[in-house]
Amino acid sequence: MADARFVCASDQSLLIYLDEYISLDANRLVLRLLRLLEAEPVPGVRNLHPAYCSVLVKFDPLQIAHGELETILRSYLQRLDEVHLPEPRQVEIPVRYGGEGGPDLDEVARIHGITPDQVIELHSSATYVVYFLGFVPGFAYLGGLPETLATPRLESPRRKVPAGSVGIGGNQTGIYPFETPGGWRLIGRTPATIFEPGREDMCLFSIGDHVRFTAL
Repeated sequence: MADARFVCASDQSLLIYLDEYISLDANRLVLRLLRLLEAEPVPGVRNLHPAYCSVLVKFDPLQIAHGELETILRSYLQRLDEVHLPEPRQVEIPVRYGGEGGPDLDEVARIHGITPDQVIELHSSATYVVYFLGFVPGFAYLGGLPETLATPRLESPRRKVPAGSVGIGGNQTGIYPFETPGGWRLIGRTPATIFEPGREDMCLFSIGDHVRFTAL
């Protein structure tokens, strides 16, 4: 991948841009690099932090330097075509739209000149992709929101958003895994437990999963 761009993000981190634009193809490159680094770890690398089209690599500067790590990672990038990605896991999330759990549903409908039922129909008709996890543990950034529903975040974030709240922020949707401040438009709430520290798989989602919402 000659187009990859490397940036020294700190004295112990290196940021790799696999593309400059958010897309499914870019996300697959991120996934392939993650799988390869998991299968063949680089000595001195401590953590990997994927995003839409980049990966932040944190390392021990006493074991490896930026330049050396970049050389190794460039050799990995030349092998991405060899990495097999399994079929995406399908995750279905039940949602109670509107009411107390979805206080912004009517406003989202008003903004777009449609009915609340049409918002629900559009939101639950799409298949979403987990691009990455961030913000707080277990929060999955889901791409694939119908363009009709793209809605700006609230001007003033709420101090408390209940666990399980389903929101729209820009052209994304997501679920708040536990109570936290947040500025996304809340259109519903799921009874599903998204993040549970005592569970074997603490988070319900993994990068690359496909997600569907089902109205209760």
